Amino acid sequence: MNPLNLFRPSRRDASKHPAAHMTWASQNVSKTITRTGLFLKKQLWVWPIVAVVILAILGFFVRHAIESTIKGNVASGLTTLVELERAMLEKWFGVQESTAESLANDSQVRQAVYALLESKVENSSPPAIQDSEAHRQLATELAPTLSAHSYVGFLLANQSKQIISSSHPSLIGQEAVPEYDHFLDRALDGETFVSTPLASVVMMENENGLMRMGLPTMYVCAPVRDESFQVVGVLALQIAPEREFTQILQKGQVGESGETYAFNADGLMVSNSRFDEDAILLGLLPDTDDSRSMLQLQVRDPGGNMTEGFRPGVRRSQLPLTTMASEAIENGAGLNVDGYRDYRGVPVIGAWTWMPKYELGVVTEVDAAQAFRPLAILQRVFLTIYVLLILSAVAIFVFTIIVARLQRQAREAVIEAQQLGQYTLGEKLGEGGMGVVYKGHHSMLRRPTAIKLLHADRVNETSIARFEREVQITCQLNHANTISIYDYGRTPEGVFYYAVEYLDGIDLQQLVNDDGPQPESRVIHILLQICGSLYEAHSNGLVHRDIKPANVMLNRRGCEPDVVKVLDFGLVKAVDQTDGDGQNRDGTLTGTPLYMSPESIQAPMTVDSSTDIYAVGAIAYFLLTGQPVFEAEGIAQLCQKHIEEVPVPPSQRTDVDVSGKLEDTIMSCLEKSRAKRPQTARELGVQISRCKAAGKWTIEDGDRWWGRHERGSQGISLSNSAIAATMDQTMDVTDANDSNGHTPS
Repeated sequence: MNPLNLFRPSRRDASKHPAAHMTWASQNVSKTITRTGLFLKKQLWVWPIVAVVILAILGFFVRHAIESTIKGNVASGLTTLVELERAMLEKWFGVQESTAESLANDSQVRQAVYALLESKVENSSPPAIQDSEAHRQLATELAPTLSAHSYVGFLLANQSKQIISSSHPSLIGQEAVPEYDHFLDRALDGETFVSTPLASVVMMENENGLMRMGLPTMYVCAPVRDESFQVVGVLALQIAPEREFTQILQKGQVGESGETYAFNADGLMVSNSRFDEDAILLGLLPDTDDSRSMLQLQVRDPGGNMTEGFRPGVRRSQLPLTTMASEAIENGAGLNVDGYRDYRGVPVIGAWTWMPKYELGVVTEVDAAQAFRPLAILQRVFLTIYVLLILSAVAIFVFTIIVARLQRQAREAVIEAQQLGQYTLGEKLGEGGMGVVYKGHHSMLRRPTAIKLLHADRVNETSIARFEREVQITCQLNHANTISIYDYGRTPEGVFYYAVEYLDGIDLQQLVNDDGPQPESRVIHILLQICGSLYEAHSNGLVHRDIKPANVMLNRRGCEPDVVKVLDFGLVKAVDQTDGDGQNRDGTLTGTPLYMSPESIQAPMTVDSSTDIYAVGAIAYFLLTGQPVFEAEGIAQLCQKHIEEVPVPPSQRTDVDVSGKLEDTIMSCLEKSRAKRPQTARELGVQISRCKAAGKWTIEDGDRWWGRHERGSQGISLSNSAIAATMDQTMDVTDANDSNGHTPS
């Protein structure tokens, strides 16, 4: 028995003796506190979780206070803006009404009107009325006012609502035009007012100078009275709403998404929206040159955000009006800062008012995302902190578990690396007659690498020496778009190997095979990167000699889409290299026939940087058309075409839009004479960068494409197999050149 236990009361004894019980309880509490302290000291991952809980409580109250303040400020601003728009419209309407009423009461105008009213229109043809003295007098009296106030026409109707005079001859003599009934009835009742925009029933000139029917128009109407003050007719002056009416409403645009527009009692927009182009893309408006939201777009709730891909399952005419439109028509002025859907289904906030005299409503709306952007930023900040704290907790918790595992794996990697220098081999990517390509990684850096092994019994010392020289040359290239060589060496068993960066993308050949011709903006994005890689090589006195789609990989690197890597500098040649070097032999055909320049076919020893520029032009041609520059039944015929035949311009072989600037640049690269081509890769890049589509291929475009590609991909192994095949093909071709003096077919 432990002697100390003699002085430590048991729980049973403590129940019999209160003093002992207090001693036992205090000891256990002390133990619990001590253990908890030790737990918190050792389990550091608990503290981030505690911080998350505290921050969540604090964030709730902060968010509520900020949201209330933002909503109050936004509501005040929207209400002020919509009331200002209403006041501006009422003032403008008042000016129009005053002008029309002044003309209707003018003695000269009234005399002409009385003369026209006394004539029997039903017995007169429109040309006869148009040539009558009364009609000419009326037109003459109205002309100065029409010109001064930019009215586009007029009409005069009698008590039967028959048009007895108009600036539009086709209207003269017409009775009870349905589109005019409503505002003529109001004017005949003695009211002077401006009508809501309506579709014209006569041919009018649109903003492009073309004559069209159904264009938006407005009328300011005033009753014409006789000597006894009785209404005998209506004088209506025609207004083009796009000029002043719409311009007044466009003053209410707020930020990037705010807009002010007007609508009638049927929920039809009677002014233009700032999102007409978006409405066309969403199918809300017809895709025509003169398509406008005025009189064509209904303010109805689609039930979801159409800008995010939602589409309603019923016709638009069957959809309900938006919350704003229905409340404005029924109740007049209103405000909503809690959010509702607009006619595109986008969540917005807004303030609106109704103008009963003119039978239209005016609303100012702003996307909720823009209005509450500060709140969204605050939420993202808190969320980021939450995530970081949770990740910290997870990382600290996992760290103690994985440290030992990493140390153990590192020791095992050192042992495995002895089999091939410092590299551990993984899955086999490909195999050829001269060697094998593996996916591997550096034993200590854990960096993915593509490793090529040459079989010592199949490669002579000359081939090994040549590859060592080529690796040394390629290592001089540091451009971001040139594939990096990490290492090379020879194992104790005499197997030569070299390691390059591991790429998990897709080569341009496979890109076009799978995805077809590429848009001009993406082609330019790719070509500029190729030019950057080649310019560095050329500046170092090196010529690639085998630029082709299969030797250009497209990758997603460091979260950046469409990063180009130029591969296979295995056939690289120094510009000043001579036959005495023993590395190339006169008459050797080096490269891929589909992308070879005329001089590389006729005089391979004279190739220079222009040869690579020719190949870049051929790649651009292939990317835009999906076809090589020349097609032939055999290599001999293909080479002959490269030497003699002028290529067909790419725009004639593809449905992809190709700008004249890019086409001219490509055709200059494919010139037979080297002097007519761009002299350097940088010069070529500058010419390409001046094309209109340069810079139009965005990161978002690339991410969308890569997202689709990765979802449809069967795995990355295909792309890596292509790399392996390319590397192996290079070695085979090089060795064949060394041993036989020519490239095998």
